[in-house]
Amino acid sequence: MHALRKWMWGAGAAAAVAVALAWAFAPRPLPVETAAAATGPFERSIEENGRTRVRDRYLVSAPLSGELARITLREGDAVTPATILASLTPALAPMLDARARAQLAAQVETAEASLARSQARVARASTALAQARATLKRDQGLARDRFIATSQLETSRLAARAAEEELLGAREEQHAAGHALDQARAARSAIQRDDASPFPLRAPIPGRVLRVLRTSAGTVALGTPLLEIGDTARLEVLAELLTTDAPQVARGMPVRIERWGGAAPLVGHVRLVEPAGFTKVSALGVEEQRVNVLIEIDSPRAQWQSLGDGYRVGVRIIVVARPAVLRVPVSAVFPAPGAAGDGGGQMAVFVVEGGRARLRRITVADRNGEEAWITQGLRVGERVIQYPGDAVSDGIRVRARTVPTAR
Repeated sequence: MHALRKWMWGAGAAAAVAVALAWAFAPRPLPVETAAAATGPFERSIEENGRTRVRDRYLVSAPLSGELARITLREGDAVTPATILASLTPALAPMLDARARAQLAAQVETAEASLARSQARVARASTALAQARATLKRDQGLARDRFIATSQLETSRLAARAAEEELLGAREEQHAAGHALDQARAARSAIQRDDASPFPLRAPIPGRVLRVLRTSAGTVALGTPLLEIGDTARLEVLAELLTTDAPQVARGMPVRIERWGGAAPLVGHVRLVEPAGFTKVSALGVEEQRVNVLIEIDSPRAQWQSLGDGYRVGVRIIVVARPAVLRVPVSAVFPAPGAAGDGGGQMAVFVVEGGRARLRRITVADRNGEEAWITQGLRVGERVIQYPGDAVSDGIRVRARTVPTAR
């Protein structure tokens, strides 16, 4: 009896040791970070630095040779068409009269041609605005009956607004061209009459002085640049995009203007993607092919009235925007086994099912720096493994790890 009890105690101890060893050497569930597949908005954007600039700037030059009085205007001063920018006394050198008359006659002809060109631009812009307004009115009726998408109506609305801006710019250019013609004719008349009285130079448009190129009094030749004038209320943003990104950008795409100094981003849209690129050397000395993209600011003027010409801003051009799609963190997505490159859309994730990782093939419609848009292979609420390393394989036991949140 004593020997039996001793044997039973020994067998129990051996079994306990075997269980302990089995537990100690049994594979542990692999701790992983997981995230749930959820429905929400998706955006993909192109981010680049940009700078503001006045849409239409005018260089005021000396319309004739003469003695320039000191210019008292300074950068930022407001001007109107009645403002005298500078005063110029004609220099009537007898030996240069014939040449001066010929130059001024040519200047008048050039101004007349510019005025005719600006009048033609106004006519084209008026026709384009009428057509854009007709299209907008038609699309508004179709949108009320739900025959077209809201995005198409918004495109028509932006096209009408762009046409209005184009007409405004064309009329401003016509006014400036008419002013230039008046100045050229007055200068020619002064030479023809041998009039040595001071000749006033007036502002071509209402706006502000952007640059004063010459302040001191002295003799200047015909065509000498004196001041630069522009309307700072009509600013646009110029962004230089890589030519590899530019084909994704189209006119009318929404833009967020960030890092401009205000509390909230401004909104805008792409007005024009210029057709020609150029070479630019980056800060690292690498030659890059870039193209100018012009962005119109849609936010009310009161929000960005502190902006001026040549200010640096950040732009985010929204290339793809969807209100509700199935998303997962992009860190959970990887090429499906056996797929070349990125799989041509054949991607995969590890889904946690019953405490184990299961390889699941999915279809990715698009992705940005943080999220991937999934069209096939996942359901809302399923949890996927983020940053799956080499230790994760199909069927392995896993345990969700708690990620501490930042305070």
